[in-house]
Amino acid sequence: MNALIPHADTRPSSPAGALPVAGAWHVRAADPALEEVAATVRALLAPHLPDAAGGAPRELALGLDDVTSAAPLGIAPGGSADPVDEGYRLCVDADGITCLARTPEGVFRGATTALQLIATAPVTGELPYQELADAPRYAWRGLMVDPARTFLTPDEVRRVIDLAALYKLNVLHLHLTDNEGWRIELPGTPGLTAADADFYTAADYRALQEYAARRFVTVVPEIDLPGHCATLRAAVPGLPPAPAPAGLADRFPFVPPLDLTDGATRTAVTRILTEVCALTTGPYVHIGADEAFGATPESFDASVRELRALVRGLGKRPVAWQESARAGIGPEDIAQYWVDVAMMDLPDTAEELAARPELVAAGRSMEIIAALKKFFAPTDDDFRRVVESGGRVLLSPQSHLYLDRPYAAGFAPPEQAAEAARLGFDGYRPLGVRHTAAWDPAAYAVPDANIAGVEATVFAERFKGFEDVSLLLLPRLPSVAEAAWCGRAPAWEEYRARLAHHGRLWTDRDLPYFASTEVAWR
Repeated sequence: MNALIPHADTRPSSPAGALPVAGAWHVRAADPALEEVAATVRALLAPHLPDAAGGAPRELALGLDDVTSAAPLGIAPGGSADPVDEGYRLCVDADGITCLARTPEGVFRGATTALQLIATAPVTGELPYQELADAPRYAWRGLMVDPARTFLTPDEVRRVIDLAALYKLNVLHLHLTDNEGWRIELPGTPGLTAADADFYTAADYRALQEYAARRFVTVVPEIDLPGHCATLRAAVPGLPPAPAPAGLADRFPFVPPLDLTDGATRTAVTRILTEVCALTTGPYVHIGADEAFGATPESFDASVRELRALVRGLGKRPVAWQESARAGIGPEDIAQYWVDVAMMDLPDTAEELAARPELVAAGRSMEIIAALKKFFAPTDDDFRRVVESGGRVLLSPQSHLYLDRPYAAGFAPPEQAAEAARLGFDGYRPLGVRHTAAWDPAAYAVPDANIAGVEATVFAERFKGFEDVSLLLLPRLPSVAEAAWCGRAPAWEEYRARLAHHGRLWTDRDLPYFASTEVAWR
């Protein structure tokens, strides 16, 4: 009946009929408490109504009502003890579209459904009269982008926020720091951004959070420590390296991780996190804790514990990558699960390596691959460690939810063959849209008490700018959003029929997308 993503069960209204969607629409708040929501919905709807003049406008009415739904699983991004009720009811009839919910968040989610109905309407230009009731399975539904490696301007970040909101995602995780760049202004350590014109001022960052909040999206900043710290080391010279495992020095190139037991290092990091926490309106700050290559387990343990304590002492709740679980983990800790050795899909022999041209082109040797497998071997126990210790798992598996994976050349239309060859991280096997859409969050059997939520990521090692981000997110992000909202993978044939209509929505919003030949775009 419709092309909604995430999927929502609908039933025909009685009497039967159809609502024309072309032309002008009036967004009306039926309750004064929804005036700001209505204004945001008008802005989101505008790109899809280029010929809005003429004729009596249809009405998109937003109202509060006693709509109840099952509580979602996981952690509330807004920081409340219980997740906010985002359930809603929607009706299409002769008067227009009506969205009702118990909370403004629920009303907004319903309004994005209405927007999709309008933007992906059938070629007849009419929407059948219908009713639906809908609510999310997971409370935390996120997307991580990586301005540390390839800067996104504040306006480009706003476009990402709009895209996330349109697919009912409610967290934007900003990977703000890495070896390649430091993208948030901190007056207490001006050297962090002194050498680079591309960063968010404190005012930029506040404004982005306000913009996201109006779309019920929580911004989670990531300050990636104790590894990935080249920019911090350049800004604060003289910080000692963390104690390294025996025999590692000078064998592989890496930036020495920080040692949080060192007084000068702890002082510098405390100053940084104090400013970040003060600037952040949301309840979470991500401390990184991944890939601390070159630190002993004891050093890593001490650093992670110190980072967590600092963030908690500053009134925020720390989030960290899964490796942080090795420093102990409990019910208040959130570990973002992203990798194990099998998921890395690395060859075991020289013959297998020769059959992986993307790895050969990236300069991977069997020695490097063996070192990677050894370094990542402890990841095989991280997931179990989190669950058995009572921690919370944020599902972001590299195998499916890392959207910087290259597209397989066989699915590229001729006009995008060069982009398919250029885009994506060169360490991943190129695959198609169907691969991402097959991801099922239920397959991990995370106990309800241990789930935090779901988050896609798009790292930026090989990006050139916003257009590349958009091409890698689209068309793969919507299936992740559906899995997070519905709690299951969609059936491919039915899903791709819905997805085929969304190219129009993205074109309306001037968002480039990869027109994979797996989908018969409409």
